[in-house]
Amino acid sequence: MKKVCFLLAGICLLSMSSLKAQDVLGAAKKAAAISNTLGNPGGIANNIMGSLTPTLGLNNTQQPKVLDMVSGFLKKKSEIMPLQQTNPTAYTSKFSGLQGGLFSKLKGILTAAQYAKFLGLKPKASDATNVLSQLFF
Repeated sequence: MKKVCFLLAGICLLSMSSLKAQDVLGAAKKAAAISNTLGNPGGIANNIMGSLTPTLGLNNTQQPKVLDMVSGFLKKKSEIMPLQQTNPTAYTSKFSGLQGGLFSKLKGILTAAQYAKFLGLKPKASDATNVLSQLFF
C-alpha cells in the first residue's frame, strides 16, 4: 500500500513539473517568435496593429496610415539593431530619433484621446512577450 501511495505521489510530482516546464517552454517560444519577427517588420507590424486597432478604436482611414508608419519605423529600427550590441549610445540616439518621428506622425493621425491612450500602452520595461515593446524600446 505504501509503495502504491509513493508511486502515485511520484507520478503527480512528475506530471506537475512537466506542466510547469511546458508553461515555461510556451512562454519562451512566444518570446522567440516575437523577437524573430524583427527580421520581418511587416509581420510584427501586423501583430502591433492587431493590438492597436481594437485598443485605440482605429477607424478604416487610420488603419492603413498607422500600419505604414509602424512598418516604416520597424524597418528602420531593424537596420540599427546591430548597434544595440556594438555601440549602445549610437543605438539609443538613433532609436530616439526614429521613435520621435513615429510618435510625431501618429499624433497627426490619431485623435488626442487615442494618442493619450497609445502613450499609456507603454510597458514598464522592454518585454519580449509584449509586441508593443517594439515601439517603445
